[in-house]
Amino acid sequence: MNKKVEPKSNKILVSESVNLGEEGLKGQKVTDPNVMMFESEREPNFLTGSEVIKAAIKRANLDVMIAYPITPQSEAAALIGELFAEGYVREYFRGESEFAVMSQCAGAAFGGARVFTTTAGPGTLRAMENFPMWAGSRLPIQVCVTCRGINSPLSIQPDTLEMAYLLETGMLVWHAETAQDLYDWILGGFMVSEQPDVHLPLALCCDGFFVTHTKDTVMLQGEEMCLPRYDPYRSPVPCMDMECPPIRMMRDPFIMKSNYISYMTHASWQQEIHAAVERSRKHTLPIMNGSLIDTENVDREILIVASGTAVSQGREAIRLLEEEGIKVGLVKIKSIRPFPTEEVREATANAKTIFVPEFNIRGWLAREIKAILPNNERVIAGPHVAGGMTMPSEVIVEEIKKGLGIKSATMDRRG
Repeated sequence: MNKKVEPKSNKILVSESVNLGEEGLKGQKVTDPNVMMFESEREPNFLTGSEVIKAAIKRANLDVMIAYPITPQSEAAALIGELFAEGYVREYFRGESEFAVMSQCAGAAFGGARVFTTTAGPGTLRAMENFPMWAGSRLPIQVCVTCRGINSPLSIQPDTLEMAYLLETGMLVWHAETAQDLYDWILGGFMVSEQPDVHLPLALCCDGFFVTHTKDTVMLQGEEMCLPRYDPYRSPVPCMDMECPPIRMMRDPFIMKSNYISYMTHASWQQEIHAAVERSRKHTLPIMNGSLIDTENVDREILIVASGTAVSQGREAIRLLEEEGIKVGLVKIKSIRPFPTEEVREATANAKTIFVPEFNIRGWLAREIKAILPNNERVIAGPHVAGGMTMPSEVIVEEIKKGLGIKSATMDRRG
């Protein structure tokens, strides 16, 4: 079975300096990403999410991967080590800690390398100081965050609370529902984050175990092609070399001696980072099939708005509700930063009640939605599960019925 993926918006921008057709790693052919992602024939492969990460990196023309083991991303890090041994990654080594890994990633990116790493849960928090530094330094590093529990008592099970900590780092933040999303967005993520008017790090998040350790059918291109190599000299700030230290602030020591200049410099640079996040929208649209959200039946008065695997559970809840004559629509949010403000407003314009199921206790996505919607009393934050609990579709059904004032048999009475 072959399948092509058809883009619904403008093409991925490719530098004129790229030599398409030249030989990449292991004899791979450097291919226009538009051809590679949208025109090339694909074959179905039955893979875990961790194996999908390996498959994407095999085609990513990657310079450096730095690893540190923490569940549930350890398998993906080990599999990329295999790629290094096979010659598909130029450099690979293990850091001393999660903080060390992210610092070493910065050093490699300052030196002009395309860099990828993975982390999860407490590892994400231990590394957190580096993420706003990456963004402020305009380093287009990609980190795959395989979300898991972070609070004590510790859990290695899926929990998206760590994503809340990433939202104001200045990074791009995407949330993959499926292994197919994960595969396509790893490759597309490099193309977006490396654009000169973006040039920011990307946190590509997925729900640990639900995506990383379950198998799914994923459509892959042939292994003979790879992305164009990263060109650090297209960066909006100078690439570090022997004459140019990293980030422009360090070239201006007088800034450190004047509070006024320091304040103004910091404020303007913060604004520039957030502006770059917004500029990423037009580059992200081709990767995400023309929109930062997907919608189903949004003309209905009841909607589920979700991201990640909560979307999958929401779809099944909608099917169960349909059997009882309750019509519910769906909004899948794919990009969290930039946030699809106008798209969500338009999609929810007719909704009287909006439910936001989440795999975390605080409901950070519901807060994001409430912040941008008029009449946000329509938004019901829930259901929530945390610490690795599953969210059966029946739980979403019960929450929707409760919110609508519909009485039903409790789940224990159903057996």
